[in-house]
Amino acid sequence: MNEKDLALKLALPVIAVVVWELLAIYVNNPVILPRVEAVVNVLIHPNQGILGTGNLIDNTLISIKRVLSGFFLASAVAIPLGILMGHYKTVNNLFDTIIELLRPIPPLAWVPLSLAWFGLGEMSMIFIIFIGAFFPILINTISGVKSVPTPLIEAALTLGAKGRDILLKVVIPASSPSILTGLRVGAGIAWMCVVAAEMLPSSNAGLGYLIMYAYSISRMDVVIACMIIIGIIGLILDRGLRYIEDKYFAWRKMMK
Repeated sequence: MNEKDLALKLALPVIAVVVWELLAIYVNNPVILPRVEAVVNVLIHPNQGILGTGNLIDNTLISIKRVLSGFFLASAVAIPLGILMGHYKTVNNLFDTIIELLRPIPPLAWVPLSLAWFGLGEMSMIFIIFIGAFFPILINTISGVKSVPTPLIEAALTLGAKGRDILLKVVIPASSPSILTGLRVGAGIAWMCVVAAEMLPSSNAGLGYLIMYAYSISRMDVVIACMIIIGIIGLILDRGLRYIEDKYFAWRKMMK
């Protein structure tokens, strides 16, 4: 990345911080908008206890653990199912209607059922994360499998490949970029869902819980600090998956 690109990427964040500080000075009410210094003070002391709810690091790690649990569970179900639905018409016909019925339902609409099925605990939150990540991964996997070029399959058949070989050595590798795109989208939604799930009465830790508790006692500096951490972790997740995409699937750009 050259200096010009770096400057462009940093320009808006810097401007946003400056505008934030000017507005905070003008409003002069930390309950409405805290100063930048107050938020930075929370961020640079992540090991200090916050409002009797543990420190920032502990709550962040709890949220990450929940996200990873729901995300990996969603991936383990959605990717194989998506491959089968995309490759086999019978499987697609069997699952398509129910998938299309459930897909438009927002993850938070599942909260009452989640609490009824799993009670007040970790499983109810992981279930919400699972629902949020599942459908983007599934849909992108199906799309990737269905978009595998027909000549690739025909060439494999000409060379004597059987059905299983075509699936494992042609279809899955060719659809991997789309699957990775689904993982990127699913990871972002999973991170949003964990924050929402942690705002439920069943939660007693995590960044979402900390945001709601801080809001209840008008500590907006803690609220904004948690929001910044959420954004940073979401950015890291996306950049990590994008790095994998650029490193291992660079051939896709050459085919366009």
